[in-house]
Amino acid sequence: MLPDIFLLVCFVVIMFVAVYFHTVTGFGVAMIVMALASGMGIASVAALASIISLITLVNSAMALRGDLHHINWRIATGMIVSILPASVLGVIVLNYLSSTAADAVQILLGLVIVYGGISFAFRPHVLERVSGLASFMAYGFVGGFIGGMFGIPGPPLIFQFYRQPMSLPQIRSFLILINAVVAGSRTLFVGAQGQLDANIWTLSAICLPVVAVATWAGRRYPPPLAPQTMRRIAFAVLFLMGVGLIVPVVPAYL
Repeated sequence: MLPDIFLLVCFVVIMFVAVYFHTVTGFGVAMIVMALASGMGIASVAALASIISLITLVNSAMALRGDLHHINWRIATGMIVSILPASVLGVIVLNYLSSTAADAVQILLGLVIVYGGISFAFRPHVLERVSGLASFMAYGFVGGFIGGMFGIPGPPLIFQFYRQPMSLPQIRSFLILINAVVAGSRTLFVGAQGQLDANIWTLSAICLPVVAVATWAGRRYPPPLAPQTMRRIAFAVLFLMGVGLIVPVVPAYL
């Protein structure tokens, strides 16, 4: 069942903001949509996750057009190779952990991410040289594992890329590509299980024009901010991701 007109308009506005931010930075669409839309009863969390995956594929195809030359394919391939199996491993580990143990791991992870976000938001220093392939694969593995366990693969990838001596278009292109791979694999998995129902397709179709406009606006009219400011914004959002991991499970320990 589709939401009423007011909620539908709110959802479209949320999607525009999320996709614009994602196009500019290379990340954030899932966090923004989940944070703002899940509590409004627009759709279930599972349905929102599927919609996000579908619109991420459309956004990525548009956002990467003409920008693929920014990507070092050796690094990208290595990260993808490490991310995909790590995602499966994360799901398996979560299934074996008790709910209490999983919550404790989630809080610890959140604290580490918050610390990293605070440290780099105030001092967003850049490495002297681009990290080696092994480093990117390691962060890809950690990102995939966290994504498998908690559904948020972004923090380790954001941390890794935004401290590299790369241009913002390079960072953005890398992150958008990797998000597209994760979204594509998730969509195939969910689709194979027959979980992409008519409501998901309808809401996704309604959002497609908004996604197209927001992607175009992000490419054509990015905010006029210095690279250091963009890095501060990225790490501030990383801080919010960490808090978002901690807050839902803290009540269980109170």
